[in-house]
Amino acid sequence: MGWIRTVALSTSPPTRTGDSICAVHSAEDAHHEIPPTVFGSESRPRPVSYIFSAEEIKRILQTASGLGKRNAFRGHTYNTLFALLACTGLRVSEAIHLCFQDITADGLVIRCSKFRKSRLVPLHETTLAGLEQYLLRRRAYTPLDDHVFVSLRRRPLLLHDAETAFHDIVEKIGLPRGAGLPRPTIHSLRHTFAVRALETCPGGRDRITKHMLALSTYLGHSKVADT
Repeated sequence: MGWIRTVALSTSPPTRTGDSICAVHSAEDAHHEIPPTVFGSESRPRPVSYIFSAEEIKRILQTASGLGKRNAFRGHTYNTLFALLACTGLRVSEAIHLCFQDITADGLVIRCSKFRKSRLVPLHETTLAGLEQYLLRRRAYTPLDDHVFVSLRRRPLLLHDAETAFHDIVEKIGLPRGAGLPRPTIHSLRHTFAVRALETCPGGRDRITKHMLALSTYLGHSKVADT
């Protein structure tokens, strides 16, 4: 037990190697002790994700358009940002770090995202058209910054601002919330995209395998198990 405590405190992140050893011995002899989780980390189940319906996403985008009472550009920004997240499954950080040069004819170039990986995210023609329509207003608003999404302060949009705006919209349209219910967050748009993509998966083991691998690559996951 003393050795396990030493391993747990000296390893980053904490390991459960000692638990594995103790579990084997305990299975053979009930007198062997399995240490409590205080000596290391153990994986926790992820909370159930909120999955938006098509109607809820429509309401979110409509409400986002109305955020700019004093300046219509704010409404255009959040409407476009949330629409892009919903139809691509991008991480929020990936979207707000996009620059003009990242928008290409082949799709969005996501540079050094999570796990320091870059990838190309193809866009549907309607998504690209909507993004280009927004960029007409965006370039006129502040031509000196090359970030796609900027605030009214003419600076790159902050993650906290995007999360706050989304939270306010969720409160305004009254999405179901409460104890025991999934919590609708801006990241739920990514979860929703993944679920809807899987729902369109064709039947058959080989086709499902290819579909899952393609989705995992598109989302930028390091392994299919995460998808």
